[in-house]
Amino acid sequence: MSRTPRRPFRRRAGTLLAAGAVLAAAGCGGGVGSAPAPGAAAPVTGDDLADLPTALTEQELSWSACGEAEETQGGDAGTPPPVEESPWECADLTVPLDWDAPEGETLDIALIRSRATGPEAERIGSLIFNFGGPGGSGVVTLPAFGPEYATLHERYDLVSFDPRGVGASSGVVCLDDAELDEWFAAPITPADPGDDGEVAAYTDRLASFANACEERQGDLLPHLTTTDTARDVNLLRHVLGDGRLYYFGVSYGTELGAVTAHLYPERMGRVVLDAVVDPTMTRAESALGQARGFHLALGNFLEDCAGEDDCPLGGDPAEGERVLADLLEGLREEPLPTADPQRPLTQSLAWSGLAQALYSQDFWPFLTEGLDDALDEEEPDGTILRILGDAMNGRSSDGSYSTLQSSFVAINCADSSERYTVEDVRARLPEFREASPVFGEGMAWGMLSCTGWPVEGEAELPTVNAEGAAPMLLIGTTGDPATPYEGTAAMREALGEGVAVELTRQGEGHGAYTGGSRCVSRAVDRYLLDGELPEDGLVCSD
Repeated sequence: MSRTPRRPFRRRAGTLLAAGAVLAAAGCGGGVGSAPAPGAAAPVTGDDLADLPTALTEQELSWSACGEAEETQGGDAGTPPPVEESPWECADLTVPLDWDAPEGETLDIALIRSRATGPEAERIGSLIFNFGGPGGSGVVTLPAFGPEYATLHERYDLVSFDPRGVGASSGVVCLDDAELDEWFAAPITPADPGDDGEVAAYTDRLASFANACEERQGDLLPHLTTTDTARDVNLLRHVLGDGRLYYFGVSYGTELGAVTAHLYPERMGRVVLDAVVDPTMTRAESALGQARGFHLALGNFLEDCAGEDDCPLGGDPAEGERVLADLLEGLREEPLPTADPQRPLTQSLAWSGLAQALYSQDFWPFLTEGLDDALDEEEPDGTILRILGDAMNGRSSDGSYSTLQSSFVAINCADSSERYTVEDVRARLPEFREASPVFGEGMAWGMLSCTGWPVEGEAELPTVNAEGAAPMLLIGTTGDPATPYEGTAAMREALGEGVAVELTRQGEGHGAYTGGSRCVSRAVDRYLLDGELPEDGLVCSD
């Protein structure tokens, strides 16, 4: 689990339904510096677009009203409502399947946009969003957050997409819905890491998933790298008519943005990277960093809960962590009943639900209620924790799965050339357990997710040096569990001297802009709308 995917949560009629992402609250600031003025559409020269057939570079997008979300995107989303009276439109962008053979087969990339709401004369261009994962559907996620971008919407067309291998863009499907129910309910670690039989059963299960992906998606899997998606983004920029790329990346979307900047530094316009991935860490280091990040977020939740009179974990955070660990361990042998008799709360579903809830402080009340139900001595109920786990796993309320998690594995394994062994995991288990008694072991065994994958990964680390690119804005949150705060400074250094300005949000959650901080939103809006970068090192705490 080197880059944890998540989806936006929604509440309907007071009921907790689908899925992940999100942000909390932060703080304050001022600004200096500038970014390039909007650029007119540029001719196709100077990058790999010049090697494409004109059928791709001169394609016209056929925008039309969006229908309901497909199951592969997250079927609960429905049809997106208009934002500020500007309806959502959908289209497909045609891209090469293999960028090294651009005259060959093609893929259709699903797009969504809402036209700028302000005067045409003040329109800057298209602001392209990627919300991370890898594996999240931008076609579903952007409308869910649409109102949060109202200020930017005045001067930008809001645009997002399902990246190759995701959702409606030839989304990776390895197992059917029933098989995925069984897959996600199964143990997330061997019961006894020292037992060769237990470990063999665990690794055999991983191998069966990899084999199913090869059987069903073998021709697609080699072409799902972040580099390929970055090339798709540059083609999308061109087809939309923008000479420079205006981009907003969250979580894994920051890695995609940085790789795009490396490939096309001269095409970069105003770029915001929020919840920044550390591009200098190996997958093992990233997994360990996430174990520490989720442990930090869990500690903050336990501290907050302990201050409430009705905290189901009691008034001592340390004791609360022990109660939680005991609950998870007990679920391995005795799952809890839920509202669906066929789908009890297993250890792995509870573990995923706990992680999901720590993405945002907004989810803490759901987690508290779910734990209260699960720890009820007379009538324990795992329904809420299971729903949180379903959200993490991309399961809709109708029982269908999006491609979220399958795409996540396929893209990670196409990117990374690292292939760990059981002995690698066993050797590092002590430090993972020390990093987090709750999350460490699961994240350590997750290092094996690409072992035996049918495609060799592209490289050990992504290449993100983007010297010569216009300055971009990086935002890190101090309590971020999934992309720990320290990664922001690492990304800044890796991008190259003078390429990035860093902003810190003091607070909880994964991502900052939609978290309620006026300081963050002012800084980002001023940069994207007026080209004024905030002072480097600005700290937001409101």
